[in-house]
Amino acid sequence: MVEERAVQGRVGGGHVGRGRQDGSKPVSIVHVGGDNIGRVETYIVELDRVLGGGFVPGSLVLLGGDPGIGKSTLALQMLDSISGGEKGTCVMYATGEESPEQVKLRAERLGVGAESLYVLAETTVEEIVEHMEALGPSVAVIDSIQTMSSMEFPSAPGSVGQIRECASRLMQYAKLSGTAILLIGHVTKDGAIAGPKVLEHLVDTVLYFEGGKDLPLRILRAVKNRFGSTNEIGVFEMRETGLEEILNPSEIFLSERAEHASGSVVVPSLEGTRPILVEIQALVSPCTMGMPRRTAIGLDHNRVSLLVAVLEKRAGLGIAGNDIYMNVPGGVRVEEPAIDLGISLCLASSLYMKPVDPDVVVLGEVGLAGEIRGVSRVEMRLKEAQKLGFKRFVLPQINLDRLSSRPRGATLCGVKNIEDAIKEVF
Repeated sequence: MVEERAVQGRVGGGHVGRGRQDGSKPVSIVHVGGDNIGRVETYIVELDRVLGGGFVPGSLVLLGGDPGIGKSTLALQMLDSISGGEKGTCVMYATGEESPEQVKLRAERLGVGAESLYVLAETTVEEIVEHMEALGPSVAVIDSIQTMSSMEFPSAPGSVGQIRECASRLMQYAKLSGTAILLIGHVTKDGAIAGPKVLEHLVDTVLYFEGGKDLPLRILRAVKNRFGSTNEIGVFEMRETGLEEILNPSEIFLSERAEHASGSVVVPSLEGTRPILVEIQALVSPCTMGMPRRTAIGLDHNRVSLLVAVLEKRAGLGIAGNDIYMNVPGGVRVEEPAIDLGISLCLASSLYMKPVDPDVVVLGEVGLAGEIRGVSRVEMRLKEAQKLGFKRFVLPQINLDRLSSRPRGATLCGVKNIEDAIKEVF
């Protein structure tokens, strides 16, 4: 339950009246303008990819992530890149957690020093809006929304009512002025953005920064995007001088792969329009307790259990009574069905103690009957694998029959069921 204070001229906690002062009327969608609306590029390729090409003017973007993962670092580097990419472009960084001197210390460490990047230490949303109206920035960052408060709302900063009120005020300013605003949000212990769920419904785009603080790689993922795809990811590496984008993440994910080790398979996963090669690891060991353990990091736990049952029933592997541990190194999470065959062969490799050839890439979906089903965009996956030197590919027979062009110098092995796949690889 949230206490609401009745204020004249407000409906449902939002300043609806302000947005209607222009007396807008219904217009046919064919007569609505917008063809010439250009995005504000950040000149950070990985961030622009996730946003769908850059910030849409007047959009409200929410960025969440664990404390210390790099949200403020990315925001400051982004503003410096925008201001430096287009000379004279005004951007603003409003912080409620640091003083301007503290922001300056972090900026010097990151090499940020654009003259048209303005820093404002303020926690009152009305004051922030007034300064934005005076500066007219193309992009503004609010760090963080949980520290902001409205003078018209009596509750403490960070409360449900304050977060909703401040986000509504900033959204109205963004829509009326055309300024793109990035809100940085704290997350709860469960990983969800703190505050009301309506905050995620209010904004145009929701971005999550994933990856542990102890891991150098960071994954930027869009879980909601009104102006682009929600399947794209951006990969960054945290260094002493800030976040550095990784343009070829496949090479990073496979750089430390152990050679000739059992329980290791490379699969080409598709994240949006980008194919990424990742390593799947499995460890199958005898169960020493009454109940076998199942641990999966970076994979869907239920999917792993399903594939274990398929291997037990359809392929005759005595695997269900063993402890099973699975991992995707690098901190990335992969969930698409095209990695099913890779998980299955990884489990068989660990059970048999037979390594999969290091130049083999596996892809395919596994059904409950043990059949290998086709996957999408096979040519794109194979091309990415060939770039990294892989020469042998195990894929569904139906995809092999439908290939328009086969990669030169590559060996393609089509399989119809899980038994054929195990025989082909081992």
